[in-house]
Amino acid sequence: MTKEKVDPVNEEATSLSETKELVLYNDDFNTFEFVIQSLIEVCHHQPEQAEQCTLIVHYKGKCAVKSGDFDQLDTLKQQLTDRGLTATIE
Repeated sequence: MTKEKVDPVNEEATSLSETKELVLYNDDFNTFEFVIQSLIEVCHHQPEQAEQCTLIVHYKGKCAVKSGDFDQLDTLKQQLTDRGLTATIE
């Protein structure tokens, strides 16, 4: 009986490369309330999660607000940028 060897390191790297993150960046234009409301409406965050992400963006300059496949995140990114927020997919 022959057993197939699976390299868990390479398998993990493959699955991680498919998962992307939607990253929101700090700006000097939008209010905390607007960013929180945008995360609730666009990313379906709970109010507490949206507030925490907004604080991280404010103090750290950016925050990964959602993870998933590129197509799903691209739609969310477009909705955030349409609201005047700065977001990228990384």
